[in-house]
Amino acid sequence: MFKINENYLKLQGSYLFSTIGKKVRTYKEENPDKNVISLGIGDVTLPLAPSIISALHKATEEMAAKETFKGYSPDLGYEFLRSAISKHDYEARGVQIAIDEIFISDGAKSDSGNIGDIFAENNKIAVCDPVYPVYVDTNVMAGRTGEFNTTTGKWSNVIYMPCTKEHNFVPMLPKDTPDIIYLCFPNNPTGSAITKKELQKWVDYAIEKGAVIIYDAAYEAYISEEDCPHTIYECDGAKKCAIELRSFSKNAGFTGTRLGFTVIPKELTSGGVSLNSLWARRHGTKFNGAPYIIQAAGASVYSPEGMAETREQIDYYRNNARLIRDGLLEAGYQVFGGVNAPYIWLQTPNGMTSWDFFDYLLQNASVVGTPGSGFGPSGEGYFRLTAFGTYENTLEALRRINNL
Repeated sequence: MFKINENYLKLQGSYLFSTIGKKVRTYKEENPDKNVISLGIGDVTLPLAPSIISALHKATEEMAAKETFKGYSPDLGYEFLRSAISKHDYEARGVQIAIDEIFISDGAKSDSGNIGDIFAENNKIAVCDPVYPVYVDTNVMAGRTGEFNTTTGKWSNVIYMPCTKEHNFVPMLPKDTPDIIYLCFPNNPTGSAITKKELQKWVDYAIEKGAVIIYDAAYEAYISEEDCPHTIYECDGAKKCAIELRSFSKNAGFTGTRLGFTVIPKELTSGGVSLNSLWARRHGTKFNGAPYIIQAAGASVYSPEGMAETREQIDYYRNNARLIRDGLLEAGYQVFGGVNAPYIWLQTPNGMTSWDFFDYLLQNASVVGTPGSGFGPSGEGYFRLTAFGTYENTLEALRRINNL
């Protein structure tokens, strides 16, 4: 008789955003006259920039002609896109990343879950708390997390690194020694950023302990403060200990077209084995590549027109973040984030739990956010709002919240 992966049975309930979706659908069915504004899921609302649309059209036309038709893409992705990434995302910041250290994928979420394939089951992971749920859930599926304690809300074989307001929501180096460290800066969900000096401590720590850092830099385009690094490879020695995940979703609006990449330097090894080679083998075996049309669109992001247009969109969302942050502060809320990230992290009022505040906002203001407890035990008592709504909906949601 066939057997199932019983690790899946350990997963706690449904995925966070699936639960939110069910609650919102039920509310809409019961209140068809209400205009619900969602500032919950981090999905963009602006259309793709004109130069990106032009590139999509051009690439589509190429697929219609025998002379320019493209089939399977190269394992690592098309060289024209990897070269643009190397030049603009790394070389421009004084970092040398070779194009064969860049692996094109369909998004950072996929890579953050799939990267575990190249690591042994008995590795111990360390995660920020609160944390993007995919990091933990995919390790549950892989059998690395141990057993779940319903009282503490923690897994027995996971090192939790609390991110509290006392330390600006940046984790402290853990007392227990991890093998794999997940870091995300600018952070989802707290909106916090890390300075280069602080990040260097993590790189030094990982090298000392023989650990690897999985560094999620999906929101680096929103950094506004000069002392915050845009890539972990700005830190000395990071190529020896860090894997970086990047996305086109939030910097260029590719949430519906799907494109991202992972960087694994050749210097990163374990027991003499290259992680770059392992990931290349996994990538070529399990993934047939992002579509040519999407990769061509991705390359257009790095054109002069593309960079100007996407910067304008990023500024649009950053302005939304500023409006939410300033408006909630004026209304007396304790608010964090929203400066280097498109997320605003607020403390729930009057001792309300995260889910109680979710229900309160939905029922009384028809506004959707994300309960902090959905990101881990230390997220209890907090709530996440995103800046990815339209300007008009952002203003209206803020007005409704402040009128409660």
